[in-house]
Amino acid sequence: MINPIHSMKKLPLFIALILAFCSIFFQVSVYSETPLVPLSELTPAKKHTNATEIITYLINSHHYHKKPLDDALSSSIFDSYLKSLDPNRSFFLDEDIKKFSRYRYKLDDALLKSELKPAFDIFKIYRNRVKERINYAVLELENEFDFEIDEEYLFDRRELPWATNVNELNEMWRKRVKNDMLNLLLTGKEETEIKETLRKRYQRIYTSTYQLNSNDIFQTFVNAYTTSIEPHTSYFSPRTSENFDISMRLSLEGVGAVLRNENDYTLIQKIIPGGPADLSKKLHSKDKIIGVGQGEDGEIIDVIGWRLDDVVELIRGPKGTVLRLEIIPGKTGSEDLNQVVTLTRNKIKLEESASKSKLIELPGLDRKIGVIDIPTFYVDFAAQAKGDSDYRSTSKDVRKLITDLKKEGVEGIIIDLRANGGGSLSESLALTGLFIKEGPVVQTKNSSGEIDINNDPDPTLFYAGPLAVLVDRNSASASEIFAGAIQDYQRGIIIGEPTFGKGTVQNIVDLNHFIKNPKEEHGKLKTTIAQFFRVSGGSNQNKGVIPDIIFPTAIDIEDYGERSLENALPWDQVKSAKYVKVSSPEYFYDKARASHEQRVSSDRSFILLLEQLQLVKLNSYKKTISLMESKRKAEREQLLDMKHELENELRIAQGLEPLPQRDDTVKIDEDEEEEEDDKEKPHDILLQETARILNDLILIVESGPSGLQALKIEQENATGNM
Repeated sequence: MINPIHSMKKLPLFIALILAFCSIFFQVSVYSETPLVPLSELTPAKKHTNATEIITYLINSHHYHKKPLDDALSSSIFDSYLKSLDPNRSFFLDEDIKKFSRYRYKLDDALLKSELKPAFDIFKIYRNRVKERINYAVLELENEFDFEIDEEYLFDRRELPWATNVNELNEMWRKRVKNDMLNLLLTGKEETEIKETLRKRYQRIYTSTYQLNSNDIFQTFVNAYTTSIEPHTSYFSPRTSENFDISMRLSLEGVGAVLRNENDYTLIQKIIPGGPADLSKKLHSKDKIIGVGQGEDGEIIDVIGWRLDDVVELIRGPKGTVLRLEIIPGKTGSEDLNQVVTLTRNKIKLEESASKSKLIELPGLDRKIGVIDIPTFYVDFAAQAKGDSDYRSTSKDVRKLITDLKKEGVEGIIIDLRANGGGSLSESLALTGLFIKEGPVVQTKNSSGEIDINNDPDPTLFYAGPLAVLVDRNSASASEIFAGAIQDYQRGIIIGEPTFGKGTVQNIVDLNHFIKNPKEEHGKLKTTIAQFFRVSGGSNQNKGVIPDIIFPTAIDIEDYGERSLENALPWDQVKSAKYVKVSSPEYFYDKARASHEQRVSSDRSFILLLEQLQLVKLNSYKKTISLMESKRKAEREQLLDMKHELENELRIAQGLEPLPQRDDTVKIDEDEEEEEDDKEKPHDILLQETARILNDLILIVESGPSGLQALKIEQENATGNM
């Protein structure tokens, strides 16, 4: 998100567009050619000590959150560094951790002195432990496995104690290898092929670790420091920074997905609107990428255990080329239910990620309701800079869509911000301005405590009719600014789930600006320098925007968004800005809420939707898995049967034909995508209910003389502003 902070103008800054989900950009190496790094080269360089001095200065003097670099922070850095190296506690022994504990309360002093030896010492031992584990795993492949023994594999060890001895680690890895064997066996692969695949997989973990150089170690350690302060502050090494710059120029060609590592897997964190992944409708957030193939029939390379940058290198490629991804769907989470998705690489197209509108018509709906789907807050900066008056932007596109919807005779509009991760601050201000006449939209407080007020840039009212804003847990940043302002002005009703909760501002600082005549790149620091506050004074940070009507899908919301991140800044508030509320809708909202709750309590579609969410939740929360083949097959069949049954019940509840009897879930999913037109696919239950709520509100307002009169006055004031 672009936001100039006046108090930081004295610093030489590289200001970049920071999206709410803070995509992590990793150093990209050529995986097939990168040599192993000799132990002798794993020492901190002069540029690392220089960078450490600058980073500690910038954080201590300019970071929004003034967290002292003391023993308490040192302890957090220590834990964070170990977690970044061995998140699943699969390599280190308890004796290693006890040996490292001499650093627990000394890392603060080390950072202040730009002393990096502790980080490198810990990494060298980690490297040895990885070699030991991989050697064991490869040898274990030579054994025969009995898949009729009823035993469990605990695959999530993040919260468990460190292994106390080698025998304990061996047993853990024995079960890991056995589980990997069984996963591939259940996909129909032959044992010889399976063992070769796993041998390459384990060897890849070894080579990836031994390819890490001093820059990688430094970046990992410094990020253990920065994220111990707050999760959106991070250091980019020179090569990581270069990769970030490429992405900011939008010249990256690929599939349009934000990826991250999670326990040896490459996880899709977010689908970028307008990219090949989004347009295919075959990839989703929380899907795990386990294999990558080039072209229509190229070999699919197993990428479990790979470094994220190496996976990214495989996925990237020229526009127009074909890519095949083997995935574990997030909606099942079981590795033996993998699918292969074929995509064609392309650049993200602005027109595909642009806002779109449609009419929604439902049985019993008393009027036409328009829907405007806004996937991101965008603006064509290049065209704008050239002075092109017809440049594309969210607010300009929405203005046109509203005009078209009014010609269709709509009596209410829904702004759909689900999965909208943010974007341009200026566009969130301009969009808000379409629905209010004038006034402040958001307040920005910098690290010095100074507060700037960002106002509606256009003192006219473009649309004054009934308005609903639909949000979910992935609506973030600019989306939250817009939804928060609409709620504070009481201009429209907010419906859905509590939003992501990112209310902070980041800027990128080029460390080379602090070096006199630098001979090499020192990287960049993304640091949090400000926080957004609503006009009512409260922040969207951590809590997010709490809808006026919360959908029952908002289960386990604490496990999502900013509130789930370690060291996230807490909710805060400042003095309210001066603004005038449009109305006092509490009475209307209470009545609409009561109607909504009564409706969904007996709505079969809603009940089935919640059952689907519970099914995914139960599967995703599992930490153990059976290593008995017959039991695994039975569990898989039960999961698929439940999923298929729920999907059919949902279709029947919406008046659609059920899917054929399940023979192959993957084939069924593909048939749905290829053969069904939009009218035959299950309807958007949450959007339909939002339309019904808005319809209820219009009826409630119209039944009250004072409410109807106020609505007519607003509409008259907006006349002529089209």
